[in-house]
Amino acid sequence: MNLIGISINHRTAKVELRESLNLNVSEVKNFIKILKNNLLKEGLIISTCNRTEVIGIPYTNNISYQDLINALIQFKRFENLSDDNFEKFKFLQVIEHLFRLVSGIDSMLIGDNQIFKQVKDSFQIADEENFIGFYLKKIMDFSLRVGKRSISETAISEGAVTVSFAAVQLIEKIFANLSKKSALIIGTGETGEIASKHLRDKGVTRLALTNRTFDKAEKLAKELNTAVFPFDNFKEHLYKFDIIVSATGSQELILTKDDIQKAMKKRNLEPMVIVDIAVPRDVDPESKNLENVFYNDIDSLNIIVELNLQKRKNEIPKVEKIIYDELNNFSEWLNSLQVSHVIKSLRDKFESIKFEEVQNNINRFSVDDREKLELVTKRIINKILHQPTNEIKKLATETNTQDLNRIKLSLVQELFGLNNFNEQGKN
Repeated sequence: MNLIGISINHRTAKVELRESLNLNVSEVKNFIKILKNNLLKEGLIISTCNRTEVIGIPYTNNISYQDLINALIQFKRFENLSDDNFEKFKFLQVIEHLFRLVSGIDSMLIGDNQIFKQVKDSFQIADEENFIGFYLKKIMDFSLRVGKRSISETAISEGAVTVSFAAVQLIEKIFANLSKKSALIIGTGETGEIASKHLRDKGVTRLALTNRTFDKAEKLAKELNTAVFPFDNFKEHLYKFDIIVSATGSQELILTKDDIQKAMKKRNLEPMVIVDIAVPRDVDPESKNLENVFYNDIDSLNIIVELNLQKRKNEIPKVEKIIYDELNNFSEWLNSLQVSHVIKSLRDKFESIKFEEVQNNINRFSVDDREKLELVTKRIINKILHQPTNEIKKLATETNTQDLNRIKLSLVQELFGLNNFNEQGKN
């Protein structure tokens, strides 16, 4: 199996270059048509914010990495790239790379399990476009198994490793049941948007947004089906919320200790969690001294992130063990496939010789003896091939000497002229 792959990713290129080669779903489908036309028999395209990758089985051995790179560059009409911007993989390197990808250990954010779904979706698109053949289907099965095992058998994806998610996990420790809590997000930039989506996913039903640019807050509010307050008067509503997450770009405090104290008075001192993700801070840190106010800033969140990130790093050897196991399983499957092919070719070759010789000499035997002739010649072939067949089958299970096994199989094919025989059979 001649399998090759290319990848431009967070290790090889800055975000501007990665963005230039990013492919949306429509582009992926159109690019598949181009690749199917003259480059790849079957293949896969993965394109996320941190990578664009093309892997597949070329039509001929003359098709190289550079052909795939050139096709991608021409398709996106972008030329400011060097050879160093691409990682290149061949045969089992491609499989190992896919396994590392779906497990999350190749992500910019270690253990990011979003990539598992993204790779799964990429396989789905390729399948829908008839770009998945016999080999890629098996590679897909093995890859998805690695992803599932990594998630279920290790803690590689556990614990918050982004500030936004760490904020939500911290809130969960204070309020066990978020479905009965209300939250206000101050600032709807990327951090605020992610935090609001995390809170919604965790079950917060009463969610509200505010932002200096009202249109931006209103747009996100429609997407999340939440309330939105004008920035000028959001403090009037502060007392209504159990959770305050602030993530603006302000250079000055947004909320003073006095603002929080007034809100708490209206709340009859019902607990309030304040998570200040902004740098510089949006909320007066002295608010933490108020009764029933649970205040945390980005420093405490970063401590959580670093601890969780280290825990994920500690899980990498466990994930690599899974990858190693499944690589062995894949190699065994590939060996068995090659062995089966050689055994079939060997038997077909002998059957062909038998058939030809019997036909050439059939008239030398009476009608009654012809059935005996067929039986005797069949037994002779079975006895001749019994030992070679058993020895060839052993090669399928000897994973520690794969290179030697391939040489042995090639030798069998050469000794019995199976390659020429197979080509003649195709013709």
